[in-house]
Amino acid sequence: MRVNDFPFAEIEGKIGYVFKNKQLLKDAFTHSTYSNAFGGGNNERMEYLGDSVLQLVVTEWQYIHQGEKDEGELTRERQKYVCEDALDKVVRELSLEKYLLYSGGKANVGKKTVSSLFESVVAAIYLDGGYLPAKAFILEFGKFQREILPVNYKGMVQELLQKKGLEPPVYQTQKQGKDNAPIFNSTVEALGEVAHGQGGSKKQAEQDAAQKLYQRLSKHK
Repeated sequence: MRVNDFPFAEIEGKIGYVFKNKQLLKDAFTHSTYSNAFGGGNNERMEYLGDSVLQLVVTEWQYIHQGEKDEGELTRERQKYVCEDALDKVVRELSLEKYLLYSGGKANVGKKTVSSLFESVVAAIYLDGGYLPAKAFILEFGKFQREILPVNYKGMVQELLQKKGLEPPVYQTQKQGKDNAPIFNSTVEALGEVAHGQGGSKKQAEQDAAQKLYQRLSKHK
């Protein structure tokens, strides 16, 4: 297949990025079986680079939005976000697997091959445009943040207040009910707004309160 025969515009429309170097995009979708049969580059080295960029973006997101967790928790959680199942889900939601160039039967296109396609696309964007567009693809167009990473409203409230030069709010949380079926109630205040949350754990109650507070604070100029 010649470079001009590859459906660049269609893929670029799906991933939200237009390449300056079109060959990078084609290489990202070229499996080693295809390059072995017909020559040219493939995406094996790109998968390696893309994995590193992906790890960095997820780690950065966790560091900013999950300040209440220690490094052990973050490491275990990150593995869930970058595992084969999670990446396979993103690729199939975007229907990117149908553009993969490979030779031989479909036995060559298993879950690992499909999931690795996400990493090779990340690498291609990174090589063509740098870190920021690669990060945008991971968090937005790959639906990584919204659908796989949990929304941390406590972190979002903290970030919003920090931008205003203010300290993070203090959560007042109380436990009610029996130990085998507790109910936690949390109250948080900032910029004159008060929000109340409830949940089956202290964390859930505080996140519930933070979500309500964030929605109110977002209306402030």
